[in-house]
Amino acid sequence: MRSFIPAVTIAATMFINLLPVHAHAGEGEATLFKNPQCGCCSAYAEHLRQSGYKVKEVPTEKMSLIKKSYGITDEMSSCHTTLIDGYVIEGHVPINVVDKFLSEKPDVTGIFLPGMPMGSPGMGIEKEEPFRIYSYEIKENDQSITLYAIE
Repeated sequence: MRSFIPAVTIAATMFINLLPVHAHAGEGEATLFKNPQCGCCSAYAEHLRQSGYKVKEVPTEKMSLIKKSYGITDEMSSCHTTLIDGYVIEGHVPINVVDKFLSEKPDVTGIFLPGMPMGSPGMGIEKEEPFRIYSYEIKENDQSITLYAIE
């Protein structure tokens, strides 16, 4: 009987680890895929950490494959792709927008800030213009993009 209890505990732990984790704003875990040589990606990871997220940085030479697998087109693309709470966060999206988005839990794939705008988190110096952050949704090989926020 003793050997059965650890097996049940292990099975229960494995099942619990498969359940989705729903982060609250400023909590939870983030996985950030980045080019190994990119310093601004690490700066964005630090931006997330300072806001309470546990960030795992994953350096990879296959960023184009990562982006493609999450429906990120060239027009939507930035230098890094982050996964938080089942959503895709593409690029240097300000933390207040990320937190608002995660608290709303919309029925979309994710949000993105295209390019690497100056003054965005991780990009240093002063902001030159408002950031246009978009949400996107992929359904049955069709993608819709909507303006989510102007920051």
